[in-house]
Amino acid sequence: MDLTVGQVAFGDVRIAYRDSGIGAVSDIPVMLVHGMGGDGHTWDRFARVLVQSGRRVIIPDLRGHGRSSHTDSYRFDDFGADLLRLCDELELPAVDLVGHSLGGYAVSCVAQERPELAHRLVIEECPLPLQSGAEELRLTRRFPTVPELWHATSSLVRHPRAVLAFDRSMTKTALEQFRKPNPEWWDRLSDITAPTLVLCGGPGGMVDPAKLDVLRAGIPDCTVTTFTCGHSIHRDRYREFAAAVRPFLAG
Repeated sequence: MDLTVGQVAFGDVRIAYRDSGIGAVSDIPVMLVHGMGGDGHTWDRFARVLVQSGRRVIIPDLRGHGRSSHTDSYRFDDFGADLLRLCDELELPAVDLVGHSLGGYAVSCVAQERPELAHRLVIEECPLPLQSGAEELRLTRRFPTVPELWHATSSLVRHPRAVLAFDRSMTKTALEQFRKPNPEWWDRLSDITAPTLVLCGGPGGMVDPAKLDVLRAGIPDCTVTTFTCGHSIHRDRYREFAAAVRPFLAG
């Protein structure tokens, strides 16, 4: 398996990435994007399987995570813009995008901004943005749930390196953004032309069922698959995750 470990700089932001399987059989690479507090190594098991099946796999560390640089800006749209710049740097005409949690939001922004680039899109357990001020009021009174606390604790135990590298200063910025409606993101769902698979973790996950119905209706070609494992499907139900995602990416 060929492996390139690199970094690209966009101004004062450095994005680290691993590029596996260069020269693979498939013309369409797969980009795997981790969630908040993690790093690209969360995808190692799935990446090996994809590379063995002939896919080129690109795994970035989002800004403020892993080997990528810490920055002064952690706006949610920044993460999507970094992925777009990385695709341009690697001269990718098309790519399959798989994102977990914050990574799911980032890949959705790529698919909205550059529909011709996103070949297939997988969004795993992405906490969906608010649509209205009424939702904002409810969220400001909300405390972390048991699933969220369990996910944070288990991530620390399983991946201490990623948690230690995480720039915890982004937590405040993230919470502020979760508390503000993002109607533009909802309005642009129809710009996504890629076949889209949305994965939800069930009652223990972080996807609001009411917003999920709006998401499904807003993306022209959207399939939803629900599991019962909580927020990290690819980690906690790997076999079921792979059984759903591999055939979708091969379609």
